[in-house]
Amino acid sequence: MRTIVLFLALLLTAFSGYSQNKSNGWTSLFDGKTLAGWKQLGGNAPYSVENGEIVGRAVVGKLNSFLTSNNSYSDFILELETKIEDSTINSGIQFRSAFDPQRGTVYGYQFEIDGSSRKWSGGIYDESRRGWLYPLALNPPAQAAFKLNGYNKLRIECKGNTVCTWLNNVPVAYLIDTATTPGFIALQVHNINNEAFAGKKIYWRNIRIKTGNIQLTPFPRSVYAVNLLPNHLSEFEKNNGWQLLFDGKSNKGWKGAYQKGFPDKGWKVENGELIVMSSDGGESTNGGDIVTEKQYKAFDLSFEFQLTPGANSGLKYFVTLSENNKGSAIGLEYQLLDDKVHPDAKMGRDGNRTLASLYDLIKANKQERFINPPGQWNRGRIIVYPNNHVEHYLNGIKVLEYERGSAPFRELVAISKYKIWPNFGEAPAGHILLQDHGNEVHFRSIKIRELQ
Repeated sequence: MRTIVLFLALLLTAFSGYSQNKSNGWTSLFDGKTLAGWKQLGGNAPYSVENGEIVGRAVVGKLNSFLTSNNSYSDFILELETKIEDSTINSGIQFRSAFDPQRGTVYGYQFEIDGSSRKWSGGIYDESRRGWLYPLALNPPAQAAFKLNGYNKLRIECKGNTVCTWLNNVPVAYLIDTATTPGFIALQVHNINNEAFAGKKIYWRNIRIKTGNIQLTPFPRSVYAVNLLPNHLSEFEKNNGWQLLFDGKSNKGWKGAYQKGFPDKGWKVENGELIVMSSDGGESTNGGDIVTEKQYKAFDLSFEFQLTPGANSGLKYFVTLSENNKGSAIGLEYQLLDDKVHPDAKMGRDGNRTLASLYDLIKANKQERFINPPGQWNRGRIIVYPNNHVEHYLNGIKVLEYERGSAPFRELVAISKYKIWPNFGEAPAGHILLQDHGNEVHFRSIKIRELQ
């Protein structure tokens, strides 16, 4: 009898413990006492359990360290709390991630933990693969969400091709992508180069996951979605007013500049891409520029482009076609250029003809690590607000801004090649234009949202 009673007591205890770890669909991934269910990969930063928290300590080395879950997860909601001891320390939460044994590195999605003045916590980084997918330049209000020297509540939601991040109940990043699923979860200690920072701590606690009946928490309309599926609109984008300007299949919605229809040469649609073909390198000497049939006022415009080596092209906006000029039609231009090869990069003034610049007017302030070379896709974005404030982005980073029609803008026009055109760039509405500059350039995922 005593044996039966003891067995029932142990069973009850085990059941009680299980119910604490798995209630309302949530499963605890950390028991508060041990690192059971986890293993270390990558670098050699030490992990320990102290006072019911997982503690990682920074070490000098070449590899980032990861405490990874034994189990892999696909669709889930993950919640945990984290704290970093110092602004010099960088960390992150890996999810839908994997391990490359040949390189000894972890790769996959990462919820960034950034205590520096950059303030990109909650952004999405693709560790050891593509780099930044959702930098917080795309959602500036969320940059204030992270608390240094205090615990922060993190939430990651994954369902199908959609990933959403939250930080202290603030919506941060919205990503549509299909690179990795399923994968493990991992707690990162970033490598350091300065011995003075060795031993700095990162803390994690209250780690739990839900894997059944996943419903994404609604995101506000104001948050920009990065959609890496070519020529695709998510339901979130559709509900927020986004429309495709290129359907990936045809030239519908486009026509030749100063032409009634689409050019019969010089352009083609192939493999989901709108391609301007190579000719002699001259302006509009082959098929010519193409423009949207519709004109736009205030808008948020996204597009992907792939240059060929040495290529020159551009995306123009507020093109009215009223000038009837020879060569490329007139408008404000987001410059598309292979800066390392094409001579135009050294022309103009102060670099204002380089990639992503407002051509011949304002230089794009960009870092080399955020530029993908010819043969790879880059993401461009132009926002024209109803008050005529304009911003250019390259791969999620804001590279310039200006006030259309302002005194400083007109001063720049007066010393540019556009000074001969009255009221240049100040039309109330205009076409979007893709330039034929005689070099092969590929476009896709061209989409727009009109702003009120």
